[in-house]
Amino acid sequence: MKRRKLLSLLGLAVTTGGVAIACSNNSSTPNAQTSPANSPSATTAASSGTGEELVVYCGRDEKLVGELIKKFEAETGTKVQVRYGDTAELVAAVLEEQKNSPADVFFAQDPGALGALQQANRTTKLPDAVLAKVDDRFHSPTGQWVGITGRARTVDYNTNLVKAEELPQSIFDLTDPKWKGKIGWAPTNGSFQAFVTALRVTEGEEKAKQWLEGMKANEPKVYPKNVPIVEALSRGEIALGLVNHYYLERVKVENPNAPVEHHFTGDAGSMVNVAGVAILDSAKRPELAQKFVAFLLDNEAQNYFATETREYPLADGVKVASSNLKSLDQVQTPKIDLASLSDLDATLKLLQSTGVI
Repeated sequence: MKRRKLLSLLGLAVTTGGVAIACSNNSSTPNAQTSPANSPSATTAASSGTGEELVVYCGRDEKLVGELIKKFEAETGTKVQVRYGDTAELVAAVLEEQKNSPADVFFAQDPGALGALQQANRTTKLPDAVLAKVDDRFHSPTGQWVGITGRARTVDYNTNLVKAEELPQSIFDLTDPKWKGKIGWAPTNGSFQAFVTALRVTEGEEKAKQWLEGMKANEPKVYPKNVPIVEALSRGEIALGLVNHYYLERVKVENPNAPVEHHFTGDAGSMVNVAGVAILDSAKRPELAQKFVAFLLDNEAQNYFATETREYPLADGVKVASSNLKSLDQVQTPKIDLASLSDLDATLKLLQSTGVI
């Protein structure tokens, strides 16, 4: 409830239209979330180079991006101060700090947060050379933010329980009574809520409501997050699971014989969300910030994400790590402005009114 209240307040703070912020599902320690970026408790990476300093507010977990940030320091001689925390809470900090924010770069778990900062006029246009590195659907139409990695929604399935020809062709087919008690989902998880937001945006409020009601009638098994869903699929406890693609990819590294595969439905059920970055309008080191953003989209960093976090690299020419995973070009998704996923407040209300959460 605390997070929902925060999201609602953030929505009111960003615009008079009530825009809420999409949350990170990878939060860090409480100290890192609440401490000022230049305080001793904020995470600071050491450097002995030029003496230049960059401040990054990061809604991504340190375990996912910490090594890359250290590499940027080593290559550029830059000292990087990183404030890790929940994406929504970091957006709130930027809005509260206004032009006095020490942050140069905002690294968000979801594009909704970047869209909210853009609507609050807190971002600046990125260089065309940076924007050109990714497909148009993965950056702001006006160039105010750019995606770094992608996360595709999938309907993962246990191959011992479901034949390929039995798989649902649409996310709406999951409401068929034949799947009753056989589906796993995580309705309190941020990635699921981003998917429901995309469903609302692409199909309309009423159809999204009908889907949620139909799913609830099918008595899906509820999990706190994606990992337990994939584990339950591997054990055969459920036949289908609504997850992000990279969780199974990580499981396959340790257990390549796990009887679970991806299925992409070609609608909002296979939407591709992104983690991305923006340079703040109050950045004191904009040129260094641009260098950092370009670094994240260079081949070395993109290959790191592909092999270590198992996310989709977004820069042109960089391939996914697994030969069994469809490329982004092969994943059919609805056309959607990813920044529109910031309307999480309405999604939370819908999930509550349908009794899903």
